[in-house]
Amino acid sequence: MGRVTITIDKREYAITCDDGQEGHIIALSRVLDEKAKLLSANAGLINENMMLAMVGLLLADELQDLKEKGVAGTQVLSVQNFDVKEVDALTSKKIDEQTAKINNIIKEIKPL
Repeated sequence: MGRVTITIDKREYAITCDDGQEGHIIALSRVLDEKAKLLSANAGLINENMMLAMVGLLLADELQDLKEKGVAGTQVLSVQNFDVKEVDALTSKKIDEQTAKINNIIKEIKPL
C-alpha cells in the first residue's frame, strides 16, 4: 500500500493509495489545492468543512459543464493535443469562469 502526504490550502493530509498511484494522487491534490487557494484568496479564512464543501461544489460544477458539453471522461482535453498558446488561452478562460463562480458562491454565503 502506497502512502503520500498531500497539502491542500496549507493543510497536510496523509493519504494511502495503491502502490504506484502516489504521483496521480499528488497531481489530483494539486487541483484541489488550486481551488482551495482561489477560495481562500477571495473569501479569506474558511473552516475546513466549508472549504471541502465549496471545493466539491466547484469540481461538481466543472464536471457538470463537461457532461453538458458532451465531453466523455476519456476525451477530456489534454496538453498533448494543443500547443502551449491554446492551453494557456483555455486555462485563462477556465480560471476566469471559476473566479466568477467562486465570487458568486461567496456572495451567497451567509455567516451562521
